[in-house]
Amino acid sequence: MKKRNWVMALLAASVIVSGVARAEVSEIKVAQQYGISYLPLMVMEQQKLIEKQASALGIKDLKVGWAKFAGGNVMTDALISGDLHFGSGGVGVLLTLWDKTQGSIAVKGVGAMNSMPLYLNTRNPNIKTIKDFTDKDKIALPAVKVSNQAIYLQMAAEQVFGPGQQSKLDRLTVSMSHPDAQAQLLSGMSEINSHFTAPPFQYQELKNPTIHTVLNSYDVLGGPHTFNLVFTTTKFRDANPKTYEAFTKALAEAINYINTDKKGAAEIYLKVSKDKTSVDDILAMLNDPNIKFTTTPQNVLKLATYLHKIGRLKHQPATWKDMFFSNAYSQPGS
Repeated sequence: MKKRNWVMALLAASVIVSGVARAEVSEIKVAQQYGISYLPLMVMEQQKLIEKQASALGIKDLKVGWAKFAGGNVMTDALISGDLHFGSGGVGVLLTLWDKTQGSIAVKGVGAMNSMPLYLNTRNPNIKTIKDFTDKDKIALPAVKVSNQAIYLQMAAEQVFGPGQQSKLDRLTVSMSHPDAQAQLLSGMSEINSHFTAPPFQYQELKNPTIHTVLNSYDVLGGPHTFNLVFTTTKFRDANPKTYEAFTKALAEAINYINTDKKGAAEIYLKVSKDKTSVDDILAMLNDPNIKFTTTPQNVLKLATYLHKIGRLKHQPATWKDMFFSNAYSQPGS
């Protein structure tokens, strides 16, 4: 009898230890940046969709914190250190992290959030194409060299100036958040006379008659492409499978909400961003056929192939799926 009790106690202890080992995080932190492209995350935050999906999966009282970043650099450090659980940003940020963290924490994409064109706007009337930029011009973008905008500018420079000339305009670029860059561009007084931006800022800027567009990223990449996506580490995903699943379901629910109730989504954007734009103006952007909210990655492999060609990525992915977790595989990605 004593032996049997000892065995039962040992088994109970094993179950307790095993349960602790499988315990998932009780709190996560998710990154946002500026602009309407982050609307899915805003909807997730306002409607508490992650908490809702986590509860449905048996994770009660999950706490979700939201952090706002102006660009990818600081966010990347937070993700690598473990202070941030889900990062969000441009495809260039994901590709850089995917390349650098192979063999360690292995960052991969959770899913896309949208496909959107990005405009390079200027107030300099003498600039008709990127050939016209001079040392007197300054181009604001979210992060020098690594942001989507920086990479598309490099691709455009190589297309215009020739092979090996992708960095020709880098000396003119300045890292700056979209709201700050927009304010300086429109002021007419700043050295920042150009802004490689994103919705809604690019459309707001173009309402000013002194502003015109020099470059469209869809033209650079040869068609529509993913702008922003969400990513995390393999380490976090493997340790927290239910929390990860809750996030993916919340993301899909948010995007479905945006596509079925655009007015409601526009109102959420204005509430969170505190943008003074009218609901009608935001609705017009959401109804733009070039803007699409979707979890499907688009033209990600083409960008990765380019970055590998110029030496920015050490690893060449064979397919877009190499850079994403398996939950995205059912999508018609590229």
